[in-house]
Amino acid sequence: MAEVGRAAVRDPGARLPGGFWAAVAVWLERPQVANKRLCGARLDSRTQARGPGPSAAPQRPPGRRREGEGRGEAAPGAAAGGAPAPHLPALWDAFARGLAGDHRDLRAFLGPQPDAPHELDVLLRTVFPKKSPRCPRPAPRREMVVRDVLNGTVTFLPLEENDEGNLKVKRSNVYQIQLSHIKEEWFISVLIFCPENWHSDGIVYPKCTWLGGELLARLARWSVESRPSGFKSTLSLISVAKYSETYQELKEKYKAMVKVWPEVTDPEKFVYEDVAIAAYLLVLWEEERAERGVTAKQSFVDLGCGNGLLVHMLISEGHPGRGIDVRRRKIWDMYGPQTRLEEDAITPNDRTLFPDVDWLIGNHSDELTPWIPVIAARSSYNCRFFVLPCCFFDFVGRYHRRQSKKTQYRGYLDFITEVGLTCGFRVEEDCLRIPSTKRVCLIGKSRTYPPAEEASVDAQRTRYIHGRRGRTGGPPGRAPGAAGPPDGRPDGHGAPEAGAGQTPEARAEGLWLPGFRPRERAERVRNCAALPRDFVDQVVLQVANLLLGGKQLNPRSSHGGSSRTWNRGESLPLAEVAGRLGRETLQRLKRECGGLQTLLRNSHQVFEVLNGRVHIRDWRAEELSGEKLPEAKRALLSGAFKTRLCWFFTHHPDGCVLPSDCCPYAHGPGELRPPPATKRKKQSL
Repeated sequence: MAEVGRAAVRDPGARLPGGFWAAVAVWLERPQVANKRLCGARLDSRTQARGPGPSAAPQRPPGRRREGEGRGEAAPGAAAGGAPAPHLPALWDAFARGLAGDHRDLRAFLGPQPDAPHELDVLLRTVFPKKSPRCPRPAPRREMVVRDVLNGTVTFLPLEENDEGNLKVKRSNVYQIQLSHIKEEWFISVLIFCPENWHSDGIVYPKCTWLGGELLARLARWSVESRPSGFKSTLSLISVAKYSETYQELKEKYKAMVKVWPEVTDPEKFVYEDVAIAAYLLVLWEEERAERGVTAKQSFVDLGCGNGLLVHMLISEGHPGRGIDVRRRKIWDMYGPQTRLEEDAITPNDRTLFPDVDWLIGNHSDELTPWIPVIAARSSYNCRFFVLPCCFFDFVGRYHRRQSKKTQYRGYLDFITEVGLTCGFRVEEDCLRIPSTKRVCLIGKSRTYPPAEEASVDAQRTRYIHGRRGRTGGPPGRAPGAAGPPDGRPDGHGAPEAGAGQTPEARAEGLWLPGFRPRERAERVRNCAALPRDFVDQVVLQVANLLLGGKQLNPRSSHGGSSRTWNRGESLPLAEVAGRLGRETLQRLKRECGGLQTLLRNSHQVFEVLNGRVHIRDWRAEELSGEKLPEAKRALLSGAFKTRLCWFFTHHPDGCVLPSDCCPYAHGPGELRPPPATKRKKQSL
């Protein structure tokens, strides 16, 4: 036995020992957070047992099975994907008998045994490695995990098959995480049972130094963090094993999209995010088909489909469907005719229904997000929905929360959940594994009422929708899922009758709520390019003059300033800089380019905005930082070298701090080079 790491843990918030068990739960249920070579883990089953010894078998009345024995408990679909889970009580029984016989050294490693028997929590866990070029089809690994709350230990017992095909503990890779309290100080340790025989595969079983270093540091930090999550665990509604396999397949199939992405958005973020969403939906729908006993793949419509990549992937994987968005994207032409994408504005009314569609999707669907459960409910009794909320919209206009105890994001999710419940759906929540802070999805797969009650439930929907008109607050304080007042209004006040307050034109058009406005078809440009150049130059000169202490800025050329005397100016809070500019200037900036901060950030050559303060950029610091840029960005900068005039050479009282051969900008018109021509190649996917 060897201790490979020990960390002293400061606990000013008195979170230990509870925080330790919360940290261990993260490593048990979501090991990929620490070990990036894993896809995830599944808790197959659990049981209670007595401490090791002759009577260590699980304690239960004869002929009765403890609730949860031998079946998955971690999440719906947990038992899917991979071989069936072995019977955990039998596994522990065989292991405990060995502890009382030939394996007394392992019994001692599990921890000191008190005189009176005490209860242990025994779990069966399956760990899923990621695919890699070295291991294209990695096999899942099973472990028996023993949590001993009395002794503050959790022991991981890897399982392997013997010659007869039975599972047994692999003694060489047993390790333990331990919490101890010594002289008023807390410690977390990692111990290896047999360090000389430890076998590291670099994936499921890293090197001992990683366990005693990286993992130990994370456990120590997680143990004292007071950030309880208000969200479900990641991928809690589907099989992690199936998701991991599907994601890797889609990623390999569509990774070439990153190289040919024609939009101005970040290709890696958008491609891999849509790959992850597509993988989630494909697994969700596969499990739904198994539950319903059908083989036909579900149809779908993606409302507000944006770049259409999610639609393209789902159709390519065999699901009939289409995407609708108010604005056509350049990338649509690359998908081919099999991908149906339509440019159209969706206004919630009696004509925007999809009676023959199984699923409606809202992936960052903005102003349509609260309407998607309504459209799904009214399209047909069998229509379901999936929404991934991002921007906060109510039925008309922006959503505003009423409860300061919740974050705006949590409040908005509760509002969309309430909309789904009012529409008669059982709404489920899950966290996706995507590179985004807004990664909680809401799913409506089934109804809470029989088809015969459709008319009365629809009347309730109508009252609820009209009851929110003109409100400036978010969802009410009652918990999602609680029964609402009889009139369907969330705040309990009297609700107008269906259609009350509508104009004759709105009623004639079948509008569900007057005042809804879809996004404009032409995307409004809100950056400095929309402002006159002389106006931008004037604001830049004003701000630079403030930072340089009022020194006269020169409309002349200089041959470079002395590095010793060059005036770097002062740093000012952004609010103070804004206060020095005229109100009319600020309003124009806000209206055309998003505000003063946007203009200053876009004036990258002159300014640096850090932590809410504005600085004059010192290009000497850029050279000294030695930061290695990505190859694509280096090529871009190389092509743009000397294609624009140096602002400092022209305007700064001390000239440019860099000599001409080091400055990426032109010191005078004589150094200007023509900008490189940019060509985009369209490729068919």
